[in-house]
Amino acid sequence: MKIIVVGATGTIGRAVVKALKQTHDIVEASRKGQVRVDLSDPDSIKAMYQTVSAVDAMICATGDASFGPLDSLGDEDFTFGLGNKLMGQINLVRYGWESVKEGGSMTLTSGILADEPHAASVLLTTINSAVEGFVRAAALGLSGGRRLNVVSPPMVKETAEGMGWGDGGVPADTVARLYVTAIEGTMSGEVLKHDG
Repeated sequence: MKIIVVGATGTIGRAVVKALKQTHDIVEASRKGQVRVDLSDPDSIKAMYQTVSAVDAMICATGDASFGPLDSLGDEDFTFGLGNKLMGQINLVRYGWESVKEGGSMTLTSGILADEPHAASVLLTTINSAVEGFVRAAALGLSGGRRLNVVSPPMVKETAEGMGWGDGGVPADTVARLYVTAIEGTMSGEVLKHDG
């Protein structure tokens, strides 16, 4: 299959590319990658699809939003986070579903904070929950046998270590298997989570 991975240079994206490239043709897309795309810019998303044309699947393994309690978040935090991680992913589907071949699939990313919120996750919990709601509803109306799912990654070990949060979390290679399942499976409208 020809699969475009948006966010291919990130921690999860690199692991997804590694997991899929042995058996699939991977197009890597990111702000600085082989194919350039900025989730905050709708025109950039449209241009990406014009560049890659027809694909069998699209994976989005990225999306930015601010971390912090409600009283620390300004208008710019909400505007950027909603425009990038939420609308950016929604626009990947809106502008790209016809670029995905019939019977193909699209996979977005939410996160564990949709289910396990805390005081500093106000914006991320809101966005992750909204992405999951979008996928459950939008999947019902896709034509041509196209599928739409969302992966809800747990805390990724490499991210936790990089942020100085200790050595807990699930390795990115393990998280990547959820995306492989979404691409190679038959489910649609599902939220895929790590069991461990």
